[in-house]
Amino acid sequence: MALSPGDPNSYSRPDQVKTTHVHLHLEIDFEKKVLTGHALLTLEKVDPQVDVVILDARKLDIHSVSDEATGQVLEYEYGSPSGFGEKLEVKLPTSTSNEVKVKLSYTTSPQSSALQWLNPAQTAGKKHPYVFSQCEAIHARSMLPCQDTPSVKATYSATITAPADLTVLMSAIRDGEDQPGPDNKKVAKFTQKVPIQSYLIAIAAGAVESRKIGPRSHVWSEAEFVEKAAFDFSETETMLTAAEELCGPYVWGIYDILVLPPSFPFGGMENPCLTFATPTLLSGDKSNADVIAHEIAHSWTGNLVTNFNFEHFWLNEGFTVFTERKIIGRMHGEPSRHFSAILRWKDLQETVNVNLGPNNPLTALVPRLAGVDPDDAFSVVPYEKGSTFLWYLEDTVGGAVLFEPFLKSYYKKFAYQSIHSDTFKSYFLEYFSNVESVKTIDWDTWFNKPGMPIYKPNFDESLAQACWELAKKWQTWDISTPAPFDKEFESFSATQKQEFLGTLLNDSPLDHTKLEKMGAMYSLDSCSNVEIVFRWIRLGIKARWEPSLAEALKLATVQGRMKFVRPLFKDLYGWEEKRQQAIDTFKAHRGEMMYVCAEMVAKDLHITP
Repeated sequence: MALSPGDPNSYSRPDQVKTTHVHLHLEIDFEKKVLTGHALLTLEKVDPQVDVVILDARKLDIHSVSDEATGQVLEYEYGSPSGFGEKLEVKLPTSTSNEVKVKLSYTTSPQSSALQWLNPAQTAGKKHPYVFSQCEAIHARSMLPCQDTPSVKATYSATITAPADLTVLMSAIRDGEDQPGPDNKKVAKFTQKVPIQSYLIAIAAGAVESRKIGPRSHVWSEAEFVEKAAFDFSETETMLTAAEELCGPYVWGIYDILVLPPSFPFGGMENPCLTFATPTLLSGDKSNADVIAHEIAHSWTGNLVTNFNFEHFWLNEGFTVFTERKIIGRMHGEPSRHFSAILRWKDLQETVNVNLGPNNPLTALVPRLAGVDPDDAFSVVPYEKGSTFLWYLEDTVGGAVLFEPFLKSYYKKFAYQSIHSDTFKSYFLEYFSNVESVKTIDWDTWFNKPGMPIYKPNFDESLAQACWELAKKWQTWDISTPAPFDKEFESFSATQKQEFLGTLLNDSPLDHTKLEKMGAMYSLDSCSNVEIVFRWIRLGIKARWEPSLAEALKLATVQGRMKFVRPLFKDLYGWEEKRQQAIDTFKAHRGEMMYVCAEMVAKDLHITP
């Protein structure tokens, strides 16, 4: 059942009382693996008659709740546990004002689903501990008591105490220089003046340093990776400029990137002012920097205009993928934009037709999530099906020259708001009311029906043809004759190599002799691009090729990006003779994975709690 009328995954009732500002006063305790201190919530009574505020929390130890103005201790009830955390209901002080400030003193759990604690041995430098957060989708409630729904946007500030030899970073602007604190600690302050949803509150602390990569950008990472990161992400300002041309002014001030330790479960996370990025993007050739274009696009699509709840997640991710590829097109040409979409179309087909099933309600663009954890619903569907829908709309209204100005006006009109899919639909139909072709759009099927998109763009396949042709040569090659195609692969871009391997992966298993020859000829085992290595390993697993087993288990455990970890463990689960080895390996490494990754893989491997 839905936890509230507005958001199936949140107890909060912003239609009654809404948060307008959050101040965090916290200390990072690495020994206990907790954050401890207080959150000061500025609340606005939407309904003057309401005398309680309902917050979300998960495994928080609540010490006290009080009225900031008077110090009065406030009554609260903390319970109603669900798979989404607990309801924290606070009795508001009697006041004639519609604004009240509530101070909640608390400590997080060492098992907080939002926080990943690393001991020194798990870091590159091996000397200092590290902590980082990941609050999307509904994990902010395990880091602070809050209205943990994207329908609520609030500014925030923070005062964070941490060990003096570590650097603290947040999804906000640093407020002055760090100040020395007691017991070899320091105090860092931050301010985020743009209202954001709770899942964008982010924190990291570790032995990191930075390099300037643009007029408004630094890249941060452990010293061992900082130069590599500065090179791979050196085109950040070009991407920002292209995004501003498409979307309007960038309102966040700075755009920094933090390259996290390998256990970070996503490619990137669009935390404002500070994108979190996986080190698996560092290929040495900038070929995976499209993830940075994606996170930059989020500065408008998701962070500025936001899905009201996670049933409308495509409003965040579909728009972001569409914009990301527009940026790529401006930087590298339209064929590159089309080729990026072709590459991910295969991922969408695998997700819809193989992993989830074409009739699975979670393959609808607007799924129903009552009783469903958004993490369980997470897939490429809102990204790729959503982007395809926007491509279709652009074609329907007459192309980019008409559609791009519409998008810019949409971001301007709904900036700082959280909206439903129907809000977008209404604005689109109003904007294009004089365009006859929009009457043919089947909104119900696009929004509510499961399965693959009912439209496939007319892709420019010029960059893909060579990949498909080389794949065909390998499939039809008579292994008793010399292999006459050793040079073609070398001339491919990194994304073309991915498409070549992806094409083979979508067909019948290759003969082991061919795999041995391919691995040697193309030096695939020593490739530095994880996207290529991932597809190469999966190709071997599909053929039940023994050498791929060790490489699969290694890649699935040396990093925690779910894009790679989950398919590898799923593939190994399907290899019956190796299934138990995969399960045993996961169990041995589960403690090194972030909560969301470990939970999802456990379900993939059918491991019950």
